[in-house]
Amino acid sequence: MAEKLKICPRCKKEFQCNAENISACACSQIALSNETKSFLANTFFNCLCKACLTELNEMVAREKEFPFPGRGGDLIEGLHYYKEDAYRVFTEFYLLSRGFCCRSGCRHCPYGFKKRWAE
Repeated sequence: MAEKLKICPRCKKEFQCNAENISACACSQIALSNETKSFLANTFFNCLCKACLTELNEMVAREKEFPFPGRGGDLIEGLHYYKEDAYRVFTEFYLLSRGFCCRSGCRHCPYGFKKRWAE
């Protein structure tokens, strides 16, 4: 079967996917760490573009440099959160470092969870 055009669920850009022949797919050219593979196994994503896989792989590796601060830990502005009016908005890195998806529909959810609001 030929490559398919897909929309990356993370960045919303079009990309070529060859899931039927994964060894011929662009995503197979990325050397994902075991930690990244473990992270991806716990997400709601199907296929991701090469750029997003690369970014996630780098973000997971960055956790070693900046481990999750835990309760009462020191959060770093710009890394773990940013300010929006009087609120702190957690970044994708913070939510990924936390190690689980809370399924609350966070703005920067690295797990790809989209809350379906009741109509």
